Amino acid sequence: MTDAPVVVVGGGLAGAEAAWQLGSRGVPVVLYEMRPVRTTPAHAGDRLAELVCSNTLGSRMPHTAPGIFKRELELLGSLVLAAGRAAYVPAGGALGVDRDLFAAAITDTLEALPTVTIRREEVTKLPPPGEERWILATGPLTSEALAVEVQRVTGTDDLYFYDAIAPIVDLDSVDPDAGWWQNRWDTPGAPGGDYYNLPLDRPTYEAFIDALLAAEQVPSKGFEEERFFGGCQPIEAIAGKGRESLRFGPMKPVGLTDPRTGGRAWAVLQLRRETRRGTAMNLVGFQTKLRYGEQTRVLRMLPGLGDAEFLRLGSVHRNTFINSPRALDRGLRVRARPDLSFAGQIVGCEGYTESSAMGLWAALTVLAEREGREVPPPPEDTMLGALIGYLTSPREGRFEPMNVNFGLLPADTERVRKRDKKNRRVARGIACVASMARWADAQGVRLAAPSLPGAGDHPDPLVPAALAEASAS
Repeated sequence: MTDAPVVVVGGGLAGAEAAWQLGSRGVPVVLYEMRPVRTTPAHAGDRLAELVCSNTLGSRMPHTAPGIFKRELELLGSLVLAAGRAAYVPAGGALGVDRDLFAAAITDTLEALPTVTIRREEVTKLPPPGEERWILATGPLTSEALAVEVQRVTGTDDLYFYDAIAPIVDLDSVDPDAGWWQNRWDTPGAPGGDYYNLPLDRPTYEAFIDALLAAEQVPSKGFEEERFFGGCQPIEAIAGKGRESLRFGPMKPVGLTDPRTGGRAWAVLQLRRETRRGTAMNLVGFQTKLRYGEQTRVLRMLPGLGDAEFLRLGSVHRNTFINSPRALDRGLRVRARPDLSFAGQIVGCEGYTESSAMGLWAALTVLAEREGREVPPPPEDTMLGALIGYLTSPREGRFEPMNVNFGLLPADTERVRKRDKKNRRVARGIACVASMARWADAQGVRLAAPSLPGAGDHPDPLVPAALAEASAS
């Protein structure tokens, strides 16, 4: 199998990243993507790496785990992050992207790579043991036929959770006098702002909650228990936990000052740009499983949305993931079938960047195999190493999906006051990136980021010089 192509199944973020990591190093890859031959309940087009639930790759702030994580992955030449910068749209502290430009950048890059062959076919069967080297990155929407095969080879239970999508509205249909532009915690009245904020007073909020809780939802299948990942719960599920839950969650008003009143609203709905042109706006945190007619009725009760044109309504779809700690080794290989690796959200990680990172790590494992060696995971004091450890370390009890977070790192031995917490986390980020740089150099896996048009046009001013220096040192 040393000279044979590596087969990557799934053209999402993880599959695309795996194909890039291998193909750019000269390893032949056959990448299978079933769209448009067969569609999914969530995708709209047939490009590789199409984003579905959100148009941000998470925080880019240097004191956050996702922000530090991105710096680590940039050391390894992540295609997904390069495409994110090339398709950048303002989103406050998040790395927001234009979905179409993002998918086009990744698709064009892989189509132009001579070592990568893209086949638009549905894969329903796995090869006999030892015949080919495969990376399965079929994502949370794995087709039923292949899911049966996955369950057979992993020997794990059918684990799943539900994912919800937020509606998108046309900015031109939103009342321009109903809100104001401001990023959370920015100086009130400062120019610009990536979020359009729609304030609610208490009576309006209460009326909205009443309507939301009474609205008709799309029923779940009777034989399935709905289990939502915490970060993607529908707003009606959040509201069902208590009337104040939304205003302490996606509608929290903290850090936002209405310049017309000088005060803080009772609750705030934020809209975030979906495209570079800025007319498609995502209702931030407003994932929902209400019936379509109910969505438009209830959401048009909100300030500024009385005449809103909905470019996409919210929906819910089932995500599938395997019991990785039981089924996979540290290289994301099936313990009983090391010729098969898994990558992406199907391994139980949550988040776009996390999913792509698992494709990257699976590819580095395969690359080492072809060189006749074993590559150890990054140290546990890096975000990537900590996440790999969470996903592959055997444990008792139920396995649940996980985002990258500080809780995965070894306990911090230095105690600081609350006011110094942000600076302390920046310092930990510098240490994480420095550790990743040392590991990458020792393993010979540093890779220059792909050169994409526009990728260098949006430098990250939020990353302190020390963090950048840790990446380069």
